[in-house]
Amino acid sequence: MSSVRDEGKDRIIFVTKEDHATPSSAELVEEDPDDPYEERGLILPSGEINWNCPCLGGMASGPCGTEFKDAFSCFHYSKEEVKGSECLEHFRAMQECIQRYPELYPQEDDKVQKEQSSETEPTSQDSASAETPGADSTSATEPDSDSMPPNTKGSGES
Repeated sequence: MSSVRDEGKDRIIFVTKEDHATPSSAELVEEDPDDPYEERGLILPSGEINWNCPCLGGMASGPCGTEFKDAFSCFHYSKEEVKGSECLEHFRAMQECIQRYPELYPQEDDKVQKEQSSETEPTSQDSASAETPGADSTSATEPDSDSMPPNTKGSGES
């Protein structure tokens, strides 16, 4: 026979082979369309912004979350001819906040600079061959054997 144990918010159910031998009597509950924890995308059916949407990448909950929410809300609910044109101050405040936390919000310029610096740094193999003369398998002063003409001396003599 199965046993049930509640631990905090969790309910642990241990079942036996006999429990699995009979068909389940569990009833499926129809999804609640108003469930606030259901993933629905950025905009909820009510037209409100879903701040829990993973598509926001945590921007709504970081140190600049308030500024982000203000700017994004202003833009979303904007009725101006050029959507969001009245939100410049909100976006400016958000940008200033983001610049105060460069370790959390790296700028595109920073990413490009880091990628370029890692591309220009010599690898350990490159630096080892540069320090050791003759470490490279071919030398610039010696001609490549594939590029030399074949020895034709005596080919016409018999």
